[in-house]
Amino acid sequence: MVTDQQVRRLFKMVHTTKHFGIAAAKSGMDEKTARKYVKLGKLPSEIKKEHHWRTREDPFQDEWPKIQLMLELNPGLEAKTIFEDLQRRYPGMFSDGQLRTLQRRIKIWRASGGPSKEIFFPQIHKPGQLGQSDFTHMDNLEIMIAGKPFDHLIYHFVLTYSNWETGTICFSESFESLSEGLQNALWTLGGVPHQHRTDRLTTAVQKADHPDEFTRRYQDLLDHYRITGCKTNPSSPHENGDVEQRHHRFKRAVEQSLLLRGSRNFADRNEYKQFLGELFGQLNGGREQRFLEGQALLRRLPERRIEACKKVTAKVGPSSTIRINHNVYSVDSRLIGERVEIRLYVERLDIWYGQRKVDTLPRLRGEGKHAINYRHIIDSLVRKPGAFENYRYRNDLFPTTRFRIAYDSLKNRHVPIVATRQYLNILYLAARVSEIAVDEALRLLIENDLEICDEQVKTIVESGQTLPSVTEVHITAVDLSSYDELLQEVCPC
Repeated sequence: MVTDQQVRRLFKMVHTTKHFGIAAAKSGMDEKTARKYVKLGKLPSEIKKEHHWRTREDPFQDEWPKIQLMLELNPGLEAKTIFEDLQRRYPGMFSDGQLRTLQRRIKIWRASGGPSKEIFFPQIHKPGQLGQSDFTHMDNLEIMIAGKPFDHLIYHFVLTYSNWETGTICFSESFESLSEGLQNALWTLGGVPHQHRTDRLTTAVQKADHPDEFTRRYQDLLDHYRITGCKTNPSSPHENGDVEQRHHRFKRAVEQSLLLRGSRNFADRNEYKQFLGELFGQLNGGREQRFLEGQALLRRLPERRIEACKKVTAKVGPSSTIRINHNVYSVDSRLIGERVEIRLYVERLDIWYGQRKVDTLPRLRGEGKHAINYRHIIDSLVRKPGAFENYRYRNDLFPTTRFRIAYDSLKNRHVPIVATRQYLNILYLAARVSEIAVDEALRLLIENDLEICDEQVKTIVESGQTLPSVTEVHITAVDLSSYDELLQEVCPC
């Protein structure tokens, strides 16, 4: 088969060689063939006929009208789904090797006669104009804090012109997380862009049939910073494309940094927060020029931040508990029957009564959970010990494992009511004196296999004696040389 390269060589040789046969031979072709290409003056690829006929029978010819109708009704159908349906309806007619043929034909139909595809229009980003934000889950990176899995999200903020980015650790897509994350980003940025875009977060964007575009709290936040809010259209995450793309690249950068670090475990939250801060600094290092262009056009920050919390009121029930966001919290029994104001932050609840903060509680994550502090209810339990055994939240009244061991030990040696009274006296001592001191006293009794009772624990705590530290157990290394000698003796046998 004559190639284009041979013919090009022939065209050159006929002008430099006197004998045509020699030119044809040097070009690697027969003289008659050479004369044909010289006469035509074209390359083999230019005179090649297009292959538009089928070399084998189309196995889907009879079924194609039905397949095309299926695709017109539901363009999202995949070729493999249609192929498997054909195999079920016509057993033995279509072999597995014919799937590729159907895939190729459907692909050609979609490109030539199928529905139009969505077009993405590149946008011009202006400095200081737009910031985008969204939440991204970090669970797949398997971050650990003090050896325990740390399931969390990152509120991710990006300036679209420079791709400058920052983030805040959070645990839900709540308004409190949005407010704290956005304000952290703006104060780190040192200014306010003209617009802020989010996807359709339920904490920020009203439902389609609502007259207001944004929720009242989110609109108040925007007004405080004099920033114009905008949102994506339904089912259009690409409209927040900058931050969506940065999610992927940011998490890939975290993964690479963790591999270089050699560990996914952090001593505490502060160490992990510092790790993320350094990573954002590295990512933003190559964007300084465009960042400075945008920063010069940012609006000024207000004089102060707005409080990133949700304020609700609740009446303390007879069980000395309040129910907030589908979770139960205990409060001081003095507040039973009173209405208190709860300021709900990202990670804590502040309890206010009479224009004064009376308590701070850690916020529970998720729903259907409870946090009962034994110090809030121990006074009543001591007076009503019979309520302890079947108390709904009884497991919350064992501050440490040793308290649970102490209660089980008391139950094994006394009748239930006596065991309960003694345990509640121990718990009362922990509430009034020191939980740590009581826990250490229980450790001493348990490790020395001594009888546990409330009087004994009280005596140890009130004595103020320094208790011995936890004994370190040293296990000597096993000498395996004897096993090697044994194997050497067995081998000859």
